Amino acid sequence: MSAPVGPRGVRRAVVVIPGAFTSGNLFFGIWAIISAARGEFDRAAWFIVVAAVMDGLDGRVARMTRTGSDFGAELDSLVDVISFGVAPALLQWHFQFGRGEWGWLLPFIFILAVALRLARFNIEQAGHAKSQFFGLPSPAGGVTIATLVPFMGTSFFVEHLSHLPWHLLTAVLMVLVSLLMVSHVPYPVFPNAGLRTWRARVGLAFTLACVWAALTFPAYFFFPMAIFFIGFGLLRAVVYGYVDRLPERGPIHDEFVQGDLLEERPLHRRMFRNPLRPRHHPVAHREER
Repeated sequence: MSAPVGPRGVRRAVVVIPGAFTSGNLFFGIWAIISAARGEFDRAAWFIVVAAVMDGLDGRVARMTRTGSDFGAELDSLVDVISFGVAPALLQWHFQFGRGEWGWLLPFIFILAVALRLARFNIEQAGHAKSQFFGLPSPAGGVTIATLVPFMGTSFFVEHLSHLPWHLLTAVLMVLVSLLMVSHVPYPVFPNAGLRTWRARVGLAFTLACVWAALTFPAYFFFPMAIFFIGFGLLRAVVYGYVDRLPERGPIHDEFVQGDLLEERPLHRRMFRNPLRPRHHPVAHREER
């Protein structure tokens, strides 16, 4: 007769769950790299999508079970560099840029941007719930670059878009996504799903619609949806002036407001001017010493 599982054993089991999703993220990221090296490009792209799903689940489970830790956040970032930086970059290198002498520079730029984006995220926003991301999230960037491959195999692409210079367009897309990941352009988080409020119900309907589309016609869904998400963030930043009116106190201030870090060195967030608005020159104020 086995002994009953006590609260401590249940707690240990709960703590392991987010780490299991993080390990799954890494597993599919490595599998994507191997598949790309073997020439199985579509399979590699879908493995990166599965890794993104794992990455989303580990954060949500950690917050729901209150088992998040600094170790888990750092491990998650290291795994994300592989799954959403190295894997998509190498996939595109094997798929389009492997023949050029300097084609490896595009993967380098993309991987560097993912690493910088995750390092900044760990300082500014990791460890607590967010209403928006500052900069394009690395899973979204990786999925955008990866799912271009299966989208290029669809009949719509072959009939209507194959005549375009996609070698050049893919390079521009990789550079643009890299810049957006290290920018401060705000991007919304995935909506919460539920039944208590109308907003949660809308989020639930949106989630179910996305799941249905992803399972029914994935090659037609993921890349256009990723491009829509990127464009939506840019359009919202310009129309509402978010780029010009970033918070005076960044997320890092709220995290360490009681610590010594800000007392010794205040945070100064770089301000980006809205290109649609005229430049205003504020009157300089002399600081009393």
